[in-house]
Amino acid sequence: MDYKSAGVDIEAGYKSVELMKGFVKETMRPEVLGGLGGFSGAFSLSKIKEMEEPVLLSGTDGCGTKVKLAFLMDKHDTIGIDAVAMCVNDIACAGGEPLFFLDYIACGKNYPEKIATIVKGVAEGCKQSDAALVGGETAEHPGLMPEDEYDLAGFAVGVCDKKDLITGENLKAEDVLIGMASTGVHSNGFSLVRKVFEMTEESLNTYYDELGKTLGEALIEPTRIYVKALKAVKNAGVKVKACSHITGGGFYENIPRMLVDGKKAVVKLDSYDVPPIFKLLQKTGNIDDKMMYNTFNMGLGMIVAVDKDDVEKTMEAMRSAGDTPYVVGCIEDGEIGVELV
Repeated sequence: MDYKSAGVDIEAGYKSVELMKGFVKETMRPEVLGGLGGFSGAFSLSKIKEMEEPVLLSGTDGCGTKVKLAFLMDKHDTIGIDAVAMCVNDIACAGGEPLFFLDYIACGKNYPEKIATIVKGVAEGCKQSDAALVGGETAEHPGLMPEDEYDLAGFAVGVCDKKDLITGENLKAEDVLIGMASTGVHSNGFSLVRKVFEMTEESLNTYYDELGKTLGEALIEPTRIYVKALKAVKNAGVKVKACSHITGGGFYENIPRMLVDGKKAVVKLDSYDVPPIFKLLQKTGNIDDKMMYNTFNMGLGMIVAVDKDDVEKTMEAMRSAGDTPYVVGCIEDGEIGVELV
């Protein structure tokens, strides 16, 4: 009897590490000390000393049941971007710069090429957010998970000078809400998505004219990472007063999190075009408007509040980072909450 016969292939683990080393290397920052394979990731804090009052920010998340879609489509090269995005977008939302990321992959059986492909996506997400992939773990769980399935989660650490933290404390009536376009469903609401659409190879390979692609291609589109856009806004000299990452819970749960007592957000629904995938979801599933905006991002992955005099400068900075911004509403006096009009 040995470990391999019990279901854990140590040699496959070694091979996975070798296959992923090239992808990981592409994410390195000057602050990273040592290489892949140590018991912990080392990251120098020398640059942080330049800040007046550095504050560490952290975020951890997974991809939810979107991994089911990756299994069905046998497409594993973008799900890692989703895992990174969910963590680093939260850090950027607080005004921080992501520094490094670690991933955790739990699988029923370690197929080295598949694991390396997943990590390739993680590395791509790290490159998009300028975060170093300093380590991770691949855990083989025979008997606990089916051999062809896995789960992916991650953890990111970032930093921000305390004076640059985005807290919402200076929000005032007439501040303007600017939303940045999402790439689609992102990584939230997939339990409902999988109830609406039949999750079969035939269904996912069905081409829809309104989508301009197959259903599977539209759904697996990776989560947009907004780190560089928010950094561009900061570098343009704009003070973002409040920020909301639109994830699970949609508009109704996430937008109020950016507000302070005595202020409400008013979002104009006709201020931007809702992407076709959401219209198809709503029609096919017979989902009411309230549930759609309480579950999905509806085409806006990140919303910021800025002074009305900074609107054009903010939008120009976002466009320079490759994002598509819309003026979607404003801040008003009132009880904390969001009104969709």
